[in-house]
This record gives sequence, structure tokens and C-alpha cells, in this order.
Amino acid sequence: MRRRTLLIGAGVAAAGTALVGSTSPYAWAQDDSPTEFDYVLGADDAPVTVIEYASFTCPHCAAFHADTLPQLKTNYIDTGQVRMVFRHFPLNGLDLQAGMMATCLGEDLYLRIADILFSTQQDWVGSNDQLGALSRIARQAGLSEEAFNQCVNDQELAERIVASRQQAIDTYGVQSTPTFVVNGEVLAGNRPYEFWADTLDPLVGS
Repeated sequence: MRRRTLLIGAGVAAAGTALVGSTSPYAWAQDDSPTEFDYVLGADDAPVTVIEYASFTCPHCAAFHADTLPQLKTNYIDTGQVRMVFRHFPLNGLDLQAGMMATCLGEDLYLRIADILFSTQQDWVGSNDQLGALSRIARQAGLSEEAFNQCVNDQELAERIVASRQQAIDTYGVQSTPTFVVNGEVLAGNRPYEFWADTLDPLVGS
């Protein structure tokens, strides 16, 4: 029988504490190779791989997804020059719940629900009933209330996401979101599109 993951009310503090220094039996890639738990946009043979470590409650991550990612997708990802790998890096218990919910919706819906979570971030993060707000988003995406409750109380899934977070810390020294790894080089913080163009063009041979 799985233990319940306490992520709301007093449990948020406990969950946040548990994120620091956690260990797990799960193995993770030591380089930029996508794992079975990653979500990927772009061609497998793209010359540049960009890993994004993001958290759903992070306003800077939301800004990147709204203002910069669409241009990157049009000019670099859709043209086969860049492969974008998305990895969840929870900062707190609510982040962890949101990531679990997105994961439970499956690969086909993950990036779409990520866009919804970022675009409505102020609404559900600022809600008096954050879990209820997440549940409503999940139901709109096709996840029943029962399935949502099972998902956010899945201890194994929580440990898997926390393991990915710890791997990011151990491998790349990630401490904040968003953090990007561009062909192995770590770039922290939300940067404007012009910065990305200057960074990517030499790598893709433009």
C-alpha cells in the first residue's frame, strides 16, 4: 500500500523540505540525452539540444513559455536545428502536485497542459483552494476527479519527479528556475529571444 503524499496545508512545508537532498533508486541520464520521463520537441538529430528545467509556479518560467518559446519553436525547433527537452524541477509542494498532474495526463497532453498551467498560473497559484484549482484544470483536460486524486497521492510518481530534480542538482548544479542546458552549457534565468538567437546561431551554423 502506497503512502499518501502530504502536499497541501501543513504538508506543503513537509513536501518542500523533502525535496532537498532526496535520494531515489531511479537512474537518470548523466548527459543531455532525453529519458523516458522527458517531454521533447524537435528532431532527434538536431545539432543543438536545449534542456529546460522549469517549475510550474515560477513566473519567470511562465514568461519564457509565453514570450520566447513560440519564437524559438518557429525559428529553431520546427526547422530541425534545436531539440527542446522539458524537465520538471519542483520548488515546493504545489509545484510537485502540478508536475504530477501534468505527468499523469500523458505525453500527448503534457506540453499542452504545461502551456495551460503557465498561462493561468496566477489564477491557480493565487487560489484559496489551490488543489481544487488544479483539479478543475485536470478535469478540463480529461482527467477525472478520482484519477486526479490518485495521481497527486502517488508516492512512487512523486519520488520519480524528485529524483529528476536531484539529478539536475547533482549533474548541472541547478538551483533555480528556469535553468537551461545548451549542449552541456548551463544558462540560468529567463533570457530574451535576442539572447537565444545570439547563443544558438553559432551552434546551428547560421
